[in-house]
Amino acid sequence: MYHKEKSIQIKNSASALYNNLSVLRIAPRRLTHFTVVHANMVNMVSASWDGLNYTHRQLQSKEPNVATSTSLIMQAAFCVLPSRDLLVVTSQKGIQMYESDGSIMVYWHALDTPETPTAQAVFARGIAAVYENYICVGVSSGAILVFDVPSKGSNITLSEVLEEHKESITDMASECSGSQECIANLVTADDGGNLCVWKSGEEFQLLNKIPGFDMSCSSVKLWKGTAVAGYGTGQIRLYEAVTGILHAEINAHARWIYSVDIAPFSGLLLSAAEDSLVRVWHMTITPETNSVEVVHLHNECVTDTQICGARFCDGDGYAFAVTGYDLSEIIRYIQS
Repeated sequence: MYHKEKSIQIKNSASALYNNLSVLRIAPRRLTHFTVVHANMVNMVSASWDGLNYTHRQLQSKEPNVATSTSLIMQAAFCVLPSRDLLVVTSQKGIQMYESDGSIMVYWHALDTPETPTAQAVFARGIAAVYENYICVGVSSGAILVFDVPSKGSNITLSEVLEEHKESITDMASECSGSQECIANLVTADDGGNLCVWKSGEEFQLLNKIPGFDMSCSSVKLWKGTAVAGYGTGQIRLYEAVTGILHAEINAHARWIYSVDIAPFSGLLLSAAEDSLVRVWHMTITPETNSVEVVHLHNECVTDTQICGARFCDGDGYAFAVTGYDLSEIIRYIQS
């Protein structure tokens, strides 16, 4: 179903972080941006669709009053809002927001770090663009910071702090189907496997809390009102987001899942784990019977590689890309 394409080389290898790959497709310019985190750097590659041109850029973690920061970056993700695209980078010190090509930093938010070191690490992780004009970012305390983003310029403001999770945020995702009919449009996950389901607005409203099983939920997606969550057990669970009804539980991988992704137009689901496997599934949601069906379609084995990032490169799932710990390349697969 898929075959391997030419890999894209990156300047530094990928760190072993959840969801360590972000992809932004820019159709008018026939370009795709990729970002991969390495320690205190973000490797950025822009690849032309004809495969002839690659441009590289590296972004360093920043902190005020320090020339070169050594603070580790936890995640880099593209946020697509109706009026603009931004690249959001989270680290142990704060949150940086750049123009999507990485050229200009438009906003910096410092995390509250205690004067004396504590047992609790401080970092930001989990990034999502939510309906119209919000970007949400999770922090290690379990709080979720909601930023109000103007259509242009750098007047980004912290509009709300959501304090529902008690453990470190691992990942979050907004409704990716584009449907305005879905009541819930944000799902957030934490280290205890708990999921919170939200409706965005002037004030974000908590719709549901789905309890975890003391096993980290490392990656989460939201599609047509269904929350799709990958866990450290290697399982994927599909919940009806608003009610918390468990639709399906898949024993997908033998080891810790690092990334799940959805191609919203086709209902394809991608899962990748420490067991070197990337799997492609197909989800069908039948609203009349309120049921979800999942079928396994395809496997790819990246031998001897701890996979840490996997993303579809388009909304149909025609191609996907994979990163692995200590690999200095982005591996691409395309439908045959």
